[in-house]
Amino acid sequence: MGIERSSAPGADPQPIPKEQVIDTSHGVQLNENTLKKFYIGSIDQGTTSTRFIIFDGVGQPVAQHQIEFAQHYPHSGWHEHDPKEILSSVEQCIENATQLFIDQGHHISDIKAVGITNQRETTMVWDTNTGEPLHNAIAWPDTRTKELVRELKEKEGAEKLHDICGLPLSTYPSSVKLIWLLRHVDAVKQAYDEGRLSFGTMDTWLLYHFNGGKKNDLHVTDATNASRTMFMNLHNLEYDDRLFDFFGLERAKLNLPKIVPSSCPTSFGALTYGPLKGIKIAGCLGDQSAALVGQQGFKIGSAKNTYGTGCFLLYNVGEQPVISKHGLLATIAYHFGGKRKPVYALEGSIAVAGSGVKFLMNNLGFITHSHKISDLAASVEDNGGCVFVTAFSGLFAPYWIDDAKGTIFGITQYTERGHIARATLEATCFQTKAILDAMELDSGHKLAELAVDGGMSNSNLCMQTQANIIGIPVDRPAMRETTALGAAIAAGFAVDIWKEFDELKEINQKDRMVFEPSMSKEESAKMFKKWGRAVQMCRGWLDSDETNGD
Repeated sequence: MGIERSSAPGADPQPIPKEQVIDTSHGVQLNENTLKKFYIGSIDQGTTSTRFIIFDGVGQPVAQHQIEFAQHYPHSGWHEHDPKEILSSVEQCIENATQLFIDQGHHISDIKAVGITNQRETTMVWDTNTGEPLHNAIAWPDTRTKELVRELKEKEGAEKLHDICGLPLSTYPSSVKLIWLLRHVDAVKQAYDEGRLSFGTMDTWLLYHFNGGKKNDLHVTDATNASRTMFMNLHNLEYDDRLFDFFGLERAKLNLPKIVPSSCPTSFGALTYGPLKGIKIAGCLGDQSAALVGQQGFKIGSAKNTYGTGCFLLYNVGEQPVISKHGLLATIAYHFGGKRKPVYALEGSIAVAGSGVKFLMNNLGFITHSHKISDLAASVEDNGGCVFVTAFSGLFAPYWIDDAKGTIFGITQYTERGHIARATLEATCFQTKAILDAMELDSGHKLAELAVDGGMSNSNLCMQTQANIIGIPVDRPAMRETTALGAAIAAGFAVDIWKEFDELKEINQKDRMVFEPSMSKEESAKMFKKWGRAVQMCRGWLDSDETNGD
């Protein structure tokens, strides 16, 4: 494949398009005329907004609608969502996007299936008998469980958990959020004691309601989401009693979702109301797995980085899990069922990416819109000596420092808003570099190129900075709704729109852009060394008796 590269120094880098030279000598080719007649809906339920996108069979969006919903922060470090508001946002997005689809002259019957992708780890509990939520959803970045995690780390058997489920003990997974709810919310504890506590992640909550709620009581999750709970054995994709025993839970008292493949024509039911009533839900993937699928990360060694509210780098390691020794997570990349084996990934999770930009906008008033961050950062030549460790929720991979606090180093009278804006973008890029270094150690291979997507990837300056810091090219698609596309692909496989991964190789490949490194390795290493020093200095701000639930 011929590729044109860019090497774009300066404040406003302009990448050069990546040429598309389709290899027609072998493999299955898309029949575009046929596939453009098939449509797939995709529910993308994220951390700060919900969208519904209708894709055609060649992966292009034809209609979509997006709604932001409220973020609730009852105390410092707490982060919650109203589960009914989230459900309503999905319903509104489906209704509005479907109307746009109809207005274009299409028919609802043209939509062959719907897929779901969702924020992971966010924890839902509801009454099995009534279907009513027992508490707000506790969102994945929430850090109220810090003291609980410290307690659990001291418990016998804690060191064995990582090998079973692929996740380290931290505030991140759903398990510790559930334990907190059982300890602090009487209604949740009572429901558990009486055997009527339903637990699930956001996919399970949405599937439950769209399938008629209590009436049909569909209670399922896919393997990618289940792998984020800390209750699933990563090796056999089943719940593991050793994990429940460690957390002091009785499985008989919990209504746990059935774990199924990510692509299935029957397991996820169908929409029972709304404009798409009767249409199958045929695919379900956690958002970061969906983005890997949307970027066609089907080969061992392929990787993607999604710059959303947080930042998540997934690296395909094949059909056997790799348990990290260097601070990364082992997770299910995707499981398309049938005769296909589950595919695993190493993951590096960064708690703060786009949310750091929103912090500058909402809390400090630096900018009026998120997309203006690049202009502000480009108003200065460099970070002016500032390093911003955006540890608002502690630091995730590969550091796992729960007691880290957001800290800006190097402020002088010279410092301007532009320096802090640039340091905010660099924080995500530095953490990505740390994750890639850990992945190289775990996998034994150095990544040759990094595919990117998500809101912050729209910034040429940020992506050029990323290429400079990691020292390898950064490859960005023109259509960056790759998370929603991944869910659509999972659903499309289930209903035979596609049958082989090879059929997808041309999807979303046109008009990609590549950012080449334009900084010396010596200068990049110098910057990263300073970042590492800042990370060590941001830890341990509060003693345990000073946290006050934070």
